[in-house]
Amino acid sequence: MVRLPGRPDTRPPRSPGRPRAPQAPRRDAGGTGGGRAGMLGMLRSAVTRRSVAGQVFVLQVVIVLLLVVSAVVAQVLQVHHDSKLEARNRSLAVAESFANAPGTAAALRSPDPTAVLQPRAEATRMATGVDFVVVMNTDGIRYTHPNPDRIGKKFVGTIGPAVAGGTVTEEVNGTIGPLVQVVVPVKDSGGTVVGLVSAGITTAHVGGAADQQLPLLLAAAAAALALATAGTALVSRRLLRQTHGLGPSEMTRMYEHHDAVLHAVREGVLIVGGDGRLLLANDEAQRLLELPADAEQRHVLELGLDEETAGLLASGRVATDEVHLVKDRLLAINQRPTGVRGGPPGSVTTLRDSTELRALSGRAEVARERLNMLYDAGVGIGTSLDVARTAQELAELAVPRFADFASVDLFDAVLNGEEPKPGTSLRRAAFTGVRKDAPLYPVGERIRFVAASPQARSLTTGQSVVEPRLRAAPGWLAQDPERTERVLAFGIHSLITVPLRAGSLVLGLAHFWRSEKPQPFDSEELALAEELVARAAVSIDNARRYTREHSMAVTLQRSLLPRSLPEQGALDIAYRYLPAQSGVGGDWFDVLPLSGARVALVVGDVVGHGLHAAATMGRLRTAVHNFSALDLPPDELLGLLDELVGRIDQDETPADGAAAVTGATCLYAVYDPVARRCTVARAGHPPPALVRPDGGVEFPDVPAGPPLGLGGLPFETADLELAEGSRLVLYTDGLVEDRDRDIDVGLDLLCDALRRAPGALPEDTCRTVLDHLPNRPRDDVALIVARTRVLGPDRVAEWRVPSDPAAVSQVRASVTRQLSDWGLEELSFTTELVLSELVTNAIRYGRGPIGVRLLRERTLICEVSDRSTTSPHLRYAASTDEGGRGLFMVAQLAERWGTRYTEHGKIIWAEQPLP
Repeated sequence: MVRLPGRPDTRPPRSPGRPRAPQAPRRDAGGTGGGRAGMLGMLRSAVTRRSVAGQVFVLQVVIVLLLVVSAVVAQVLQVHHDSKLEARNRSLAVAESFANAPGTAAALRSPDPTAVLQPRAEATRMATGVDFVVVMNTDGIRYTHPNPDRIGKKFVGTIGPAVAGGTVTEEVNGTIGPLVQVVVPVKDSGGTVVGLVSAGITTAHVGGAADQQLPLLLAAAAAALALATAGTALVSRRLLRQTHGLGPSEMTRMYEHHDAVLHAVREGVLIVGGDGRLLLANDEAQRLLELPADAEQRHVLELGLDEETAGLLASGRVATDEVHLVKDRLLAINQRPTGVRGGPPGSVTTLRDSTELRALSGRAEVARERLNMLYDAGVGIGTSLDVARTAQELAELAVPRFADFASVDLFDAVLNGEEPKPGTSLRRAAFTGVRKDAPLYPVGERIRFVAASPQARSLTTGQSVVEPRLRAAPGWLAQDPERTERVLAFGIHSLITVPLRAGSLVLGLAHFWRSEKPQPFDSEELALAEELVARAAVSIDNARRYTREHSMAVTLQRSLLPRSLPEQGALDIAYRYLPAQSGVGGDWFDVLPLSGARVALVVGDVVGHGLHAAATMGRLRTAVHNFSALDLPPDELLGLLDELVGRIDQDETPADGAAAVTGATCLYAVYDPVARRCTVARAGHPPPALVRPDGGVEFPDVPAGPPLGLGGLPFETADLELAEGSRLVLYTDGLVEDRDRDIDVGLDLLCDALRRAPGALPEDTCRTVLDHLPNRPRDDVALIVARTRVLGPDRVAEWRVPSDPAAVSQVRASVTRQLSDWGLEELSFTTELVLSELVTNAIRYGRGPIGVRLLRERTLICEVSDRSTTSPHLRYAASTDEGGRGLFMVAQLAERWGTRYTEHGKIIWAEQPLP
């Protein structure tokens, strides 16, 4: 493409409204057909278009064709010239050789020259390839000729110069046709011309040599023409692609438009060559850089620019919005190399005057920073539901981006989760600053602001207050004169006080102090402070509400959990309860003394956290207390709990019909110290762990029932034989289950901790288990460790009683002796009365066999068993009734009494306190 002097080799875009020039078809890499078609298409496109490429193509083809024709003509003429020259030289050589040959002159003087010379002439002709060798006398009469008929006839040609001793070369039309012939004299020894010799080649032979070379010459010319045409087509094709099919006038107009745009645009443009010389600078670049008039074609280092800018232009490196101070202007410079895609070496540089934009960008940067602060406040304040922590997050966000020091003061009621009460006494909940030695109030100090202070005015009016110059603020100086003097001496000079408003409530105040920056706070910064505090106030109020609800839930939960363990003698018990990291859980446990010196252990877990879980836990714990008073087996008790949870779900179903499943698990175990047997049933709860007296740990196979509330499925029990000193470990899933580990891993950790317990005391076991937890549980944990005791034979007495009223006296006598052996003679009378009534009722209303058992534990327990399932009821007997007073007497004499059912009947029991 023709490049205009001093202008960049640009590729202009397609003119609006002009169709894009069709692209030449690609050459087929698989054969010549595609290339030939592409070439023909290129030729057709170039010839038929009135474009620069088409005109250049036609011009170059015509020039090549003329050159080829000229070369062919010149070559043909040269061939003819060379053939004639060769014919003359060969004829001359043959003629002179024959004329000077020995015997030629003597033969001419012989009586018959033809007989001697004709054979020689023919032999010479045949040997040299000439068409004839003619010997003649000085009169031109032939002695020899290839055609014998011509001998003796006159020679056709010029012989005068040869007779005179010279040589004649000529083209004549002889007897054998047009020819080139040479005539030389034959001289004797005295130099006298005695004859002539002529040799020649006909024009037909000379033309034949040229005709043999002409086809090769024409083929070479045709090949040269084809190659030249192909090369011209390729060049024209690329030119067509680069010019987009534009014609000369369009190219000129395009250049004029580009030149006008280049010099009219309000952005400097420089084009620097690969050697560092300035090729082009538009008007704006000359103005911004103050270039000399002859700047173009000079090296950029010679243009009087500063060293840094000139070095950038000369280096040709990539630059993006680099700011350089040139004279009194701030220029944003962008630079890109031109040789990346095969272009000429060098670089293109654009210059943009950013002096006026600098101030605007500074204000935009401030606005952007404030938006970032508001965004960070939205995501960084309120990450926890702790009031003090949320206040500290507000202070830390403001320092040092907005203020040098920041503090938050809240009402004590807000810190405790309550609604604030009117007043001017606050407590500093958060403080941070660029330095730690500021003489401001520290965190935790109670502050009472005087009525004239900006803080008190902000609390009273609910409006923000800005004090740009604290030294000139009398109300602030009156707050604490000694402290304010130290604050001013420290360098703090400006203050913004913003109330923390949540609806109609003012929760406290946020203060922003400035010391490092000399500028005081202004109205725009006051608006930003109010926006920050407004967002923080919502989070602080949420934390306050959560604190209140959490405190209520914790209070409710602690009131529902056992505050102390009841007295019993069957188990040594230790327990632990760990609340959840956040919220209040529904884990609970209980220890329930039962009749016959037995003890029930129960542990449960309500799904979820909060007040609902704590309330549900309290309902379940109350239900277990009531059901345990009936002395029900563990599986039956869990069945009743299951029905209760199902009714709770039905009662708490929302109005929209969505199910509100409570979800709870429970494990209930009853230990009998006499039989050393523990009966266990569980509803979706983890199995208990058992530590044998020898230290071995196992998880007994207790059937896993469904969680409470599903209904329709029975629960199964497991009977465990426990040696004295065994430790039964009950727990909730928070101890062994975590999101980061599987429950099997938790059970292994629990088993390992139980093996490492230093002693058999339940308290040591609880401590060891909790110390070996890998981390603080996310869920709450309830843990009970119970070491078994045994009520030995020396403290148990049993008798079989026949179904005969006379046997009652025998029972009384046996019981009296047993009480005497135990040293309980004081209880003999009341015990005889109780047993007499219970045995008499069993004989009268029950079915045999009848049994009597005395247990000496913390109390004296009397038990009478029979095979009947009917239970006596306490009632008031009328004055006319003969019976009905015995059970009333038992109730009056015993501390507790009751009935429990067994697999084979019932047991009526009564307890008396030991003296």
